[in-house]
Amino acid sequence: MTKKETITSIQAAKGKRKLVMITAYDALFASLLSPDADMILVGDSLNMSFLGEPDTLSATMEQMIYHTRAVCAGAPESFVICDMPFGSINTPHEALANCVKVFQQTRADAVKIEGGKERAELITHLTANAIPVMGHVGLKPQSVRSEGGYKVQGRDTKSFERVLEDAAAVERAGAFALVIEGVTPELASAVTRECDIPVIGIGAGAATDGQVLVWSDMLGFFEAFKPKFVKRYLEGAKLVKEAMAQYAKEVREGAFPDEEHCYR
Repeated sequence: MTKKETITSIQAAKGKRKLVMITAYDALFASLLSPDADMILVGDSLNMSFLGEPDTLSATMEQMIYHTRAVCAGAPESFVICDMPFGSINTPHEALANCVKVFQQTRADAVKIEGGKERAELITHLTANAIPVMGHVGLKPQSVRSEGGYKVQGRDTKSFERVLEDAAAVERAGAFALVIEGVTPELASAVTRECDIPVIGIGAGAATDGQVLVWSDMLGFFEAFKPKFVKRYLEGAKLVKEAMAQYAKEVREGAFPDEEHCYR
């Protein structure tokens, strides 16, 4: 990537080129992933990947701001989106106050908010106050407890129509793009076709305007489980374990450090 994406260029990509989005949580990995990513999402999934929690719900504003600052520092040429954590956007007033914190304390380019029709008024309030918003419909990880688990959407007529309505409401409210997660390919295709804004899929088939994956899933570092929609492009955990085992062996045998790694 030679030029940083903007909201204008992201929206102009609709129907013309596929958008690549990846999560990152620190400056080092952000710098490694940035050259090939159009957008970097600082996802509240860090609560699971970094802290070992069973879900995303205990992520805090302080955590999200800390990690967003790190990603922005490591990837200043990337369009960075901060995921607004559970409990941070309960009212339009609270949402605006917390989004202002994100913009004042980081160099994030936008925020992401989960929810459909029930978030439309809030998204309108934010965009009216110069806060760019990416929506998130379909399977919503922050609703995992209230919905009784991670449930694929679009397998029945009721959920199919609900997600279509949610996407339309989010677009009307002023979101510049949206993520659609955990839905049938047919539903994702319908949402992508009916929305004029870019639709980024995760576990939603190939018909969307782009894709996003969690970096530790994509690189094979997260071993607890492998979602059906994840393709591992690297066996990262295996490589790290092999490297660590070799390091430990050389230390115990006195083979490291050798002459090459000593000061003279």
